[in-house]
Amino acid sequence: MTTDAKQKILILGGAGFIGSRIAKKLVDLGHQVIVYDKFYNFIEPEKSKYVFYLQKRLKNFSPDVKIIYGDIRDDVSLTKTLNEHRPDIIIHLAQIPLANVSNKISGEALDINVNGTISLIKAIGSVDFVKRLVYASSSFVYGHFQYAPADEKHPTNPIDVYGGTKLACENIIKGFGTRFGIDYTIIRPSAVYGPTDVNLRVSQIFVDNAFADKELILDGGGQTTLDFTYVDDIAQGFVLAALSTEAKNEIFNITRGEGRSLKNLVDILKTHFPDLKTEIKPADETRPKRGALDISKAKKILGYQPKYSLEEGIKEYIEYIKSVKK
Repeated sequence: MTTDAKQKILILGGAGFIGSRIAKKLVDLGHQVIVYDKFYNFIEPEKSKYVFYLQKRLKNFSPDVKIIYGDIRDDVSLTKTLNEHRPDIIIHLAQIPLANVSNKISGEALDINVNGTISLIKAIGSVDFVKRLVYASSSFVYGHFQYAPADEKHPTNPIDVYGGTKLACENIIKGFGTRFGIDYTIIRPSAVYGPTDVNLRVSQIFVDNAFADKELILDGGGQTTLDFTYVDDIAQGFVLAALSTEAKNEIFNITRGEGRSLKNLVDILKTHFPDLKTEIKPADETRPKRGALDISKAKKILGYQPKYSLEEGIKEYIEYIKSVKK
């Protein structure tokens, strides 16, 4: 069940790719939203594109959305924000969102992802009005999939810094929540894609290169399988998890629930860009071998129903880019 009461919701990282979509959906439902964000992009070549798409995200916000500049690691700023706005629910997305970047700048990844979460936990512990913390984890906590579709009971054995920090934060949140009676909900997304992404995920790279008439690089012949999830679907999953009375102290896979190969993605792009060219390179063995995730728990408890197949999502993505290029 989803509560009908209007909530005050603080979204850490709420101006980001996923956070901004969550914010809009919550406002559309009549909830009061506060966005706390550092407005920073970790991909140097994408800086100018980040500013362009950030403006698009912010223009999509209601004037009622309160926007606060702040760093997740700033205990004083976090505590001040909590006391001033007294949110009922906190959605935490203020982390380095990419495995490659986290592995490259591992010290900063540990500082932002883990220490930032600890700062948040301390701030929540200093007040008595936060009802729930919703945390954006990752399917990287599973490491190499031992079976697919992987459900929430799949062993967690991350093989890189990114997955390790995500699992560490899950455990910190669960331990703190259990000990001090703070409700939590943990969400594990996978391969999110769609309009305004500037984090150089594989889907963005392929779509941008297709528009630029550049060759697409297929690692391992394109056999790598991912559970591609359109951004509107993941945002809807977060909203349901934040508002559901039955999501208390639960973990959910929130994805499309379907494994598709990189070759599938290229074939879909070729229906829009018939002259698209590809080059095959050896597989990247440093990344976990993944596939579909089991989303039956989210469907049963949250009523989550992803709407976008990869074909439909890529079509929406391409149409959006065409519209902003006019």
